[in-house]
Amino acid sequence: MAKGITRDAIVEAALAVLDEAGMDGLTLRAVAQRLDVKAPALYWHVRDKKTLLDEMGTRVWTEIAAAAGSGERSDWRDALTSYATIARRGLLAHRDGARAFSGTYLTDASVLRDQEADLAWMEQQGFTVDAATDAFAIVTAFTIGTCIEEQERLQAADARYALALRDERVDAASHPRVAASGRRAASGNADARFAAQLAAVIEGVGGLRGGLRGGLREGLREGLRTAPAQAESGRMEA
Repeated sequence: MAKGITRDAIVEAALAVLDEAGMDGLTLRAVAQRLDVKAPALYWHVRDKKTLLDEMGTRVWTEIAAAAGSGERSDWRDALTSYATIARRGLLAHRDGARAFSGTYLTDASVLRDQEADLAWMEQQGFTVDAATDAFAIVTAFTIGTCIEEQERLQAADARYALALRDERVDAASHPRVAASGRRAASGNADARFAAQLAAVIEGVGGLRGGLRGGLREGLREGLRTAPAQAESGRMEA
């Protein structure tokens, strides 16, 4: 192990390389060069790029969780909105951040253990553990997906996403709705657009809350499962 090389130092260097070169330029060799050591010196802490990304992602998601948990929560809508907004900010803080840190294996189990209090709080808000897990999964997936699209457009090396070029490609005069859709997708302030779409997602997530809705869903599933047999029985009796 090279003297003075720590896991934190490697993560810091790797985040700097990511910001400069993106996912394609993030390699153990590039990180080692930034630390002025040979690549094998890193293997004591990170054996490959996947392990490195897990360490980097753990750092980013730990910071997101800490920021999301530091504010006051009036209700579950505010909690999910705050979490998604903070997560988006954390992912956009790094070049290719959403793509790099989605699906991260959290190497620090304390990040997982800290979710116990959040899940208990969601139970008080009317969510079962399963429903709360699904709620956060849906909001997280929406946030990551939106950030990936946003970063891809912002970081494009050419004008491929320019509206004028898009209108030409789709023949806007003959396809006015497609052209309008493209303008809508790129219109206005990105923060405001994210907030509006997030509000719609969270409204839908509300369907997971409460035992009554859960009971109705189970009843519907049971009805769909037994309907064919009941129909067959009715035909036989007739």
